[in-house]
Amino acid sequence: MPHRATVPGSVLGLVTALLAFSPPVATGQEGSLSTADGRPDLQGVWNFSTATPMERPAELADKATLTAEEAAEWEAQLASQRAGFESELEDAPLEARLGYSLRVWFEWGEALEERRTSLVIDPPTGRIPPVRPEVEARREVGRLLRGRHAHGPEDRGISERCLLGFNSGPPMTPSAYNNNMQLFQTGEHVVILNEMVHNARIIPLDGRPHLPPDLRQWVGDSRASWDGDTLVIETRNFLRETSLGGSSANMRLIERFTRLDDDTLRYEFTVSDPATWTGPWTARVRMTRTDEPLYEYACHEGNYSMPSSLSGARAMEAREAAERAGEQP
Repeated sequence: MPHRATVPGSVLGLVTALLAFSPPVATGQEGSLSTADGRPDLQGVWNFSTATPMERPAELADKATLTAEEAAEWEAQLASQRAGFESELEDAPLEARLGYSLRVWFEWGEALEERRTSLVIDPPTGRIPPVRPEVEARREVGRLLRGRHAHGPEDRGISERCLLGFNSGPPMTPSAYNNNMQLFQTGEHVVILNEMVHNARIIPLDGRPHLPPDLRQWVGDSRASWDGDTLVIETRNFLRETSLGGSSANMRLIERFTRLDDDTLRYEFTVSDPATWTGPWTARVRMTRTDEPLYEYACHEGNYSMPSSLSGARAMEAREAAERAGEQP
């Protein structure tokens, strides 16, 4: 469950320092969507929650979009399903007792984007290409690790350990909550600050080369450029453990940000990873401006509780070994 607090001072200090020592990008004339140097002004806090699924449901295989009536019916069914999770039982989960319909911390989104049946726009099927056979083997190893007592921190997932958020990426993928990011611009850098796990990507915009291939990072190594009015970010040099399920360290990511109007950004990303998928794929997400502030997702339990989790695992193993030997634990 996310913890709502203030934006961490360390992140604000980093961004403030970056803005202070980089050439300023002033906003153009009032009402303009461009900066003083003529580039699109992409700055602000943007929300990317949506009711559109990442992949097209099998029952809609031949429909890229729905009619207005079909979309309204789909959204009504979705609202009904969520309400069905609510419960007044004392032993029900907290979110069920508070009421999903109140959206205390959930923000799945309520409407389909452009009545599309999937965020994936390429392949035209609206489905992510099949994974290669060896990927299933990697996933099975992961399932086995999660099914036994952890031998060490590396056995637990990166989101459980509060290292990366499960929707902040890159790429950013809508999920149940904290679908917010803030974008800053200067003449030489772009900063993408995600609400989820308050991760900040500081991305050069000055044409410098990527890091050497042997220098790898949790969120990869990003470089930005302009393609007309679209900001393009290329990221490579990922670690093996990334937040995009099933991907390998060789994933290449292209993100594209286009300002459509005062309140809308179009966000597209293309994933290429021949070690995982049989082909590249592209998704498109609408981001909507919000006047709400960006809050800190104070994820720390997964790290602070690790000694207790591992000592508990050792105690459970000892008890199970005693039971197998016919002894009293």
